[in-house]
This record gives sequence, C-alpha cells and structure tokens, in this order.
Amino acid sequence: MSDKPVLIVIEGPTGVGKTEIGIELASYFHSDIISADSRQFYKELNIGTAKQSDEQLATVKHHFVNTLSVFDYYNAYLFDQDVQTFLTGYFKDADICFMVGGSGMYIDAVCNGIDLIPDIATEIRNDVSQKFKNEGIESLQRELKRIDREYYSTVDKQNPARLIRAIEVFKQTGKPYSSFRVHSKKERQYTILKIALERKREVLYERINARVHSMMKQGLESETRLWNDHRTLNALQTVGYKEFFDYFDGKADMPATINAIQQNTRRYAKKQITWFKKDIDTHWIDADNIDLMIQLIQSHC
Repeated sequence: MSDKPVLIVIEGPTGVGKTEIGIELASYFHSDIISADSRQFYKELNIGTAKQSDEQLATVKHHFVNTLSVFDYYNAYLFDQDVQTFLTGYFKDADICFMVGGSGMYIDAVCNGIDLIPDIATEIRNDVSQKFKNEGIESLQRELKRIDREYYSTVDKQNPARLIRAIEVFKQTGKPYSSFRVHSKKERQYTILKIALERKREVLYERINARVHSMMKQGLESETRLWNDHRTLNALQTVGYKEFFDYFDGKADMPATINAIQQNTRRYAKKQITWFKKDIDTHWIDADNIDLMIQLIQSHC
C-alpha cells in the first residue's frame, strides 16, 4: 500500500493491446489516462498511429492525445515537464492515474526525469541535414556509431530523425546524446508501478500483421499521401508512414510496401521489448490476464 498517489504505467510493444487494456483498467479504477505514445500527440495522424477511436476517448478521459501539430517541435523533456504539471493538479483530487503507451524514452522521462537538451544552432542543423541528403542514412549511422556507441546500440537505426538529432546534439555540445539521458533519478511526489504487457511472439506478430491490413482498409495510404510533400518532418519518420514514400516515388509496389510496414513494425516491437526488459522494476504480465493486473494495482494503492 502507498501513502502517495500512484501512477500506473501500462507499457509494452506495439500491437500487444495497450490501448484496450489501459481503458479497461482505467475504467475499473475510475482514472484518467495519459498517453505515452509520441505519435498520438499529433492531431493530423490517426490511422497509422493506431489512435484511440472517438468511442474509446469518450469512455475514459485521455490526456496528451491530439495536442500537437506535425509541424510542432516536441521532445521527451517537454513531455516530462507537461506531465509533471498535469499530475500536480490531477493528484490534488485523485489517488491514481494511468499512463499508457510504448514510447520508452518518453515514459522514462516521466518516471526518472531527463536533462534539458540544448537548442541546436541553425548552421549545425543545416550541415547535418545536408550530410543526410548527400550521403544517405548509412553515413549518419557510421557517424553516430563513432561518436556515441551507447545510443547507437539502442536507437532505431532506420529512423533518420533520431540519428540526426543525436549527431546535432554532439556537434552542439561536444557531449554524446546518451550523456543527457544518464543522470540521478529525480524524486517524484507519487509512486510508480510499471506493468508491461506481453504475448507469445507468434501471437504478437500475427496481431501486428493483421493490424497493418486493417489500417490499409481504413485508408492509411490516403492519410500518408496527404503528407507526401512534408515527408521530412520528424512526425512522418514513423513506421507505417515512411514506407509509403518509396511507393509514391515508384520505387516499390503496394505488396512490398505492406510487407515493409509489417516487417518494420515487428522489428520495432522487438526493440521496444528489449528497452522495457532493461528495467528490473517492471512487472511483465500476459496481456489476457486482466485479473492479475487488477490484483497487482490494488496491492500498490
């Protein structure tokens, strides 16, 4: 039992069922939900982010969904500041809140804190961007491996926005990007309980493949095409969107594009599992075992 309010984190890989389970648990405990999915912040992106339906958003009050435009700048540090401000007010009248999502860096920022990453000079941004344009993503991968092996070992190496960001920070500060994520854990005025959802790998992969087909039926191609001229935006460097750009350029057909989305989503899920497994305080529970989750939460509240 805790004499402090409790933040329940429901995390896990994409496709495992976090949204539905988070809503079921929050409904049971009469709680709000903080979204910790860094792409569901963007109001223009819906299908490819597997955003909650209007019905789901009406069932439980969600925060940090549809709060940004794809043109807005945002990062884990700003998310942490915003969430801490929200929770300070929220916990005046409530004892429990849920945070649901799979963006490990954003969850870690809320739970442990994150150092402020400095603004980047325009000339540095331009230099790194030009390097990517001229030499391709492989040059960014080589550069990051040279300057920051720690971050290189965990980053999505096919995401140019993240590679560019880490290189920019190094050029601006002379310090590796990973050094801004290594700090003493910040004290919070609430208790944190982390529950990671898991399923057998073959089941998870089947769910991922099926979800991609469902997104296609919902109009994922059309949603992405609206942003073809803005494909370099960070928000569009996301699995489910970035794979379409080769299709739009005539470099891949539709079956290959769908296969790439499925493959990259499975790869991303594997990376998420690796990330969350690093935290020894996380309770891993089968996604179908809601009763066990409720019992664990009750024992901490």
